[in-house]
Amino acid sequence: MNIIIIEDEKPSARRLQRMLQNLGLNAETMLHSVKESIDWFQNHTHPDLIFLDIQLSDGLSFEIFETLEIKSAVIFTTAYDEYALQAFKLNSIDYLLKPIDDEDLATSVNKYKERTHHNQAVTLDFNDIKKLLVNPIDREYKKRFSVKVGQHLKLINIDDIECFYSENKGTYLHTTEGRNYLLDTTLEHLENELEPQTFFRINRKFFVNINAIKDMVSYTNSRLQIKLNSFNVQEVIVARERVKDFKLWLEQ
Repeated sequence: MNIIIIEDEKPSARRLQRMLQNLGLNAETMLHSVKESIDWFQNHTHPDLIFLDIQLSDGLSFEIFETLEIKSAVIFTTAYDEYALQAFKLNSIDYLLKPIDDEDLATSVNKYKERTHHNQAVTLDFNDIKKLLVNPIDREYKKRFSVKVGQHLKLINIDDIECFYSENKGTYLHTTEGRNYLLDTTLEHLENELEPQTFFRINRKFFVNINAIKDMVSYTNSRLQIKLNSFNVQEVIVARERVKDFKLWLEQ
């Protein structure tokens, strides 16, 4: 299988390359910009599969497909969970949210193999997806959560939540009053329920509310440590793979 990686952050590209090697797959070619990718495709045989980041250093990766006709299958590696996921689902495209998980990567590769084994076409409508990225689908997000307190149910408004986090296989919300409540859900399920301009998934264990951020401090390995108004259960660290997108989110 001929695989290439298009990812502007070289450490992320190398990490994905190593993860693919653990699956017995080789991705020798790694491209890091729209221009570099277009030049490469014009002079090489197109691969079977592309792992494609959306936001590259010189623009959106969709510009590659606007310039050239590329028939390769695509698995997105993206931080655009807030609305692009809907686009991917509508177009039967697979995706991996950063930071990429080994199990999720294996599942995506197996999904690709199943499709090719059954000769199922992997069709992409990049124009439709790009439109959805620029003009996200109108949708309703969660305004409140119900939590169990003893034998009672308590309603908590979304504006009163500083963060959501996972700990010991449980998912919790933390309120502005400094209380923690166990939820009957997962962080993965929350991704389609939280308003993306307010909540951001900084790593595999945390969503943070932008209005609850008190301070941000440089941390080891090019990461960021977040100080929230009242949360002190554990350290809140932005994963290195998410720092760039986190900074962009802050400026929206």
